[in-house]
Amino acid sequence: MKLSVIIVNYNVKYFLEQALQSVRKASKGLSMEVFVVDNVSVDGSVEMVREKFPEVMLIANDKNVGFSIANNQAIRVSKGEYVLLLNPDTVVEEDTFSKCIDFMDAHPDAGALGCKMIDGSGKFLPESKRGFPSPWVAFYKTFGLSSIFPKSKKFNHYHLGYLDNEETHEIEILAGAFMFMRKTTLDKVGLLDETFFMYGEDIDLSYRITEGGFKNYYFPETKIIHYKGESTKRGSLNYVKVFYNAMIIFAKKHFKGKEARFFILMMQLAIYLRASITVFSNFFEKAYLPILDALFIFTGLFFLKDFWATSYFDNPDYYTSTFAQFNMPLYISIWLTTIYFSGGYDSKYNLHRILRGVIIGTIVLAAVYGFLDAPYRTSRMLIILGAVWTAISMVGMRLALHFLEFRNFNISQSKGHNYIIVGSQPESERVQSLMYQAQVWNNFIGTVSAAKNESEQVFIGNEEGLAEIVNIYKVGEIIFCAKDLSNQSIMDWMVKLGSTIDYKIIAPNSNSIIGSSSKNSQGNLYTIDVQYGIASSMSRRNKRVFDVLIALVLTILLPVSLVLIKKPIQFIKNLFNVWIGKKSWIGYATNNNSGQNLPKIKTGILSPLTPFTNKKYNSSTIDRVNFFYAKDYSVYDDLELIQKLFRGLGSK
Repeated sequence: MKLSVIIVNYNVKYFLEQALQSVRKASKGLSMEVFVVDNVSVDGSVEMVREKFPEVMLIANDKNVGFSIANNQAIRVSKGEYVLLLNPDTVVEEDTFSKCIDFMDAHPDAGALGCKMIDGSGKFLPESKRGFPSPWVAFYKTFGLSSIFPKSKKFNHYHLGYLDNEETHEIEILAGAFMFMRKTTLDKVGLLDETFFMYGEDIDLSYRITEGGFKNYYFPETKIIHYKGESTKRGSLNYVKVFYNAMIIFAKKHFKGKEARFFILMMQLAIYLRASITVFSNFFEKAYLPILDALFIFTGLFFLKDFWATSYFDNPDYYTSTFAQFNMPLYISIWLTTIYFSGGYDSKYNLHRILRGVIIGTIVLAAVYGFLDAPYRTSRMLIILGAVWTAISMVGMRLALHFLEFRNFNISQSKGHNYIIVGSQPESERVQSLMYQAQVWNNFIGTVSAAKNESEQVFIGNEEGLAEIVNIYKVGEIIFCAKDLSNQSIMDWMVKLGSTIDYKIIAPNSNSIIGSSSKNSQGNLYTIDVQYGIASSMSRRNKRVFDVLIALVLTILLPVSLVLIKKPIQFIKNLFNVWIGKKSWIGYATNNNSGQNLPKIKTGILSPLTPFTNKKYNSSTIDRVNFFYAKDYSVYDDLELIQKLFRGLGSK
């Protein structure tokens, strides 16, 4: 056995499928084995591997053991002369394995090698080659000097920016996304350190390989796509914490005395610095639109106040300062809140949700108006005028933002760019069908043939003229059919055409079209697989709000509730558990033997099957009920069940 490929997976089913398709292509003619170690994915990854890749040796863990332990599980039973640790969010070229094997065979001093990596937009990833993270190297990277001086040997030793990306080099640290290692080297220096849950284990192992007398190489004669950001959210606080804490573990293991203390200080500073940046950027990303809306509404209300006071009451000073100090903030907060819960900020170009939120907010304001004390009860016409202005200003702002982003006012489309498909006619038709079923309404230009001398009536050109076609038709997205093109050809085009275009790949016999325009994004996915309504952020938020509102009403009416509801003691326990977020009023029907991969929700006190508890249902019926509850979820379903099953709120 020449090679053992090991992939550790955690909830990236679609990317894993594409990675395994590329591994299957690259394995032709080689004596090799492939392992997938799954860390309790809930997205159907295990079932997909069993169904589509029967040749893969699958290790399905019953808990998330982390990256190091999972890789070691497979390494221990592997039989290959070489071991490759490969990320699930990668695509390899057809000759990647054979080229790496040839290089390692020709260089007996090589303990391990890494290859050239590009991201989903075709950009070179600097972590393809890295230097040892000494305390000063960490200092320069932490405070951004490595970015300011990317070619400096002193300031950017972390990414070895002074070394040519197109030449083979001896390096110090390999990236865990692609670590091609000699098995005898691992026998000598040991496997991955299981102290590292995720991140840092590649640096530690690379360091031990060089300490063991072997060499690590950067080998750019072959390349892979590494989408990045798929198994973890790189923009999250959890990523910052896990990554830099892994560096601290590394420092404590390999540094001593002042050197260790300095490195740990750098990592701690980096944690606070990156965490602050992450918190600020995440806050700004979510808050900038509501803040802009509030400013526009406030400005409009201010002028409307003067306009109405002058035109109707003939007194520009009719409204006192309490209107600006109390009424305007109240109106704005109610409108923004109802728009938020209507999903207007989940999808910023969804005008229907925005207008729905404005209408609901106006109704709420009309109801609140009657309860206000006389000094705060201004003209109802101002509420109506304010609602009209709120709707107009928010729609206008969305149109302006859409134009700045997509250069058109066709706000009904999420993307305004043109796309082409590169592949055969049958694959192109399949892609178009998938796009239609996935409800992606981009502007389809045509199909570019992957072969020469194809009929011009069917194709707009062939692959050789792809660059010209992109320029002529102002193409913003290219979908490559991996069944008709080699992965090497796809990657070459990505590098050649540059990062201004969105690239996506569809693997043979797959229903998913995958790409990522940034190394820090979570990637883009077009799929016709079931989309669960209960999985959306709006549904989850509204479900929790519904639980709290029902709990509030039941708490206020507790004496009445205790009389009407069966099992009052259990009801009080349920009420408490809903308040603290441990349970939900409505959840899935219990089925402990279910193999479904439904979105996780809190345990329910009631379920869609509660009215029929006197009947015994088989597993498939329960699964079907749960499936449709998750797929077609609406908060009104929960409300209807509460009305029907009110007396059962004391159920266990």
